[in-house]
This record gives sequence, C-alpha cells and structure tokens, in this order.
Amino acid sequence: MVVIGVVLLAALRGAMTLTNGARDARIKLLAVLTAENLVHELRLAGPHLVVGVNRQDCDQAGLRFVCEQSIQPTPNPFFRRVQVRVLNSDSGAEREYALLMTVMSSN
Repeated sequence: MVVIGVVLLAALRGAMTLTNGARDARIKLLAVLTAENLVHELRLAGPHLVVGVNRQDCDQAGLRFVCEQSIQPTPNPFFRRVQVRVLNSDSGAEREYALLMTVMSSN
C-alpha cells in the first residue's frame, strides 16, 4: 500500500507540474502578443517618437499586465530604439514575461 501511495503522489506531482507549465506558457504567449501589439501601435501612430519611458496597465484575455515602453535615442538621429517590457505582478513581485526591442524611424 505504501508503494502505491508513493506512486500516486509522484503521478499527482507530475500532473501539477505539467499544469503549471501549460499555464506559464499561456501567460508568456499572451505577454508576447501584448508586446507586439504595442510596437504595432507605435508604428501606426506615426514617425514622431518622443524619448522617454511610459508605463501603463494593459489587459489581455483576462490577465492583468503592466506594459513599460522605453524610447531612447540612437547615434543616428533618424532612428529611435524602442523597448517594450510586459510584466505581471499577480504573484506579488513583478515578473517579466516578455521583452521586445526594435529600432524605428523617428521622422
């Protein structure tokens, strides 16, 4: 009986690990989609990118994310470096789920 109990406990722990992995993969996919959406919004907004950091709440499929977009100058004044981070703070501490960097035209 003890052996059967240990085997069932190990099977339960394995199932929980798979469930948590699937949940994390879903959150990561939604975070990447959110980051890509923000970059597309910047491209569609026009070429006038203002240097600075913007932090906002952004929800995706019922999950609460915090999106941080950073626009920085580059050595070439016609381009800007854009970095988008998607964070989730549901578990208390902020955890970065997506980081997307690109270079965009500034005029």
